[in-house]
Amino acid sequence: MHLLKPIQLVGITALLILGIIVTDTSSSQNTIDVSRYFYKGDGKLNLVNGKNKISFNGRYRGGKGMYDEKALEAIHRVFGAENDKPLSTISLRLIEFLDFIEDRLHPGAQINIASGWRSPKYNANLRKKGKLAATASLHQYGMAADIKMNGTSSRHIWNYVKKLGFGGTGYYHGELVHIDVGPARSWNEKTSGVGTDISIHNKLIGLVTDYDIYLPGEMIELRFIRMTSFPIGVIPEFVLEGVEKDDRLKEIARFKPSFAFASGSECPQFSDIGQMMEIRWKLPSDILPGRYKIRASFCQRVWKNMPPEISTPEFTVILNERKQNEN
Repeated sequence: MHLLKPIQLVGITALLILGIIVTDTSSSQNTIDVSRYFYKGDGKLNLVNGKNKISFNGRYRGGKGMYDEKALEAIHRVFGAENDKPLSTISLRLIEFLDFIEDRLHPGAQINIASGWRSPKYNANLRKKGKLAATASLHQYGMAADIKMNGTSSRHIWNYVKKLGFGGTGYYHGELVHIDVGPARSWNEKTSGVGTDISIHNKLIGLVTDYDIYLPGEMIELRFIRMTSFPIGVIPEFVLEGVEKDDRLKEIARFKPSFAFASGSECPQFSDIGQMMEIRWKLPSDILPGRYKIRASFCQRVWKNMPPEISTPEFTVILNERKQNEN
């Protein structure tokens, strides 16, 4: 028997045991099992890394959103990453998206991870060798993988992801296809933009949340992605915006998140990828259900191509079932 990773659910400390949530019996709130991603699979994957020969075949999630920590550790090893090192953490969104693709194109098929997590140093060395490795590669953030799937051609996977309008996919007319959970886009060996100034001076810098779906009062974790030049100054006040029915944005609140590495400066300066992660803020307990974004702005901008501000992709806040029944 093993414990799954403790999670915080609206003030409840929960321990997951063999897929069952066991909560503090002194709490009056019900246990909550919430789906976390818009694109998710059935919670089972069959993975292998052809280089390190490490494999995983089993269930990594029980219920809607209960993740097995031991299984995730094993999956990290398949990706060439270490679960206990934040910089090499593989995005749960990527794991779920690969599961989603496998379930729909070839259920139960084995996915071969040809390239998973890459350290920034390793990624830079690939570029020096003339490989198609982007300066702002999402492999450095645990958000991308180059794969092949048994029983399904990489071209077919590429075309399928393009039609979804979610995530990135690249196909170089070989046996592999690139999949990531960054912005929706697609490319081939002629249109990849590698070797051009497509991402120069943080032109493509982004901000992402750890989940797509939250409950009121939960902690939200953010990180910046696709940085190519440092230092970067970030205004330590972010903006929560609601997405209206007509897709207009409405300011809801301004807040100061906690930065793992930043000082108390009015314009804290970040100097590497690792420092621009683990940014946390607790959602208000009275936040209304709906669609939201979080906006961040930059200060002391020394890179002319960097946008003055960026926003996360949309995420959703929902009420738990008990609250829905009460209303």
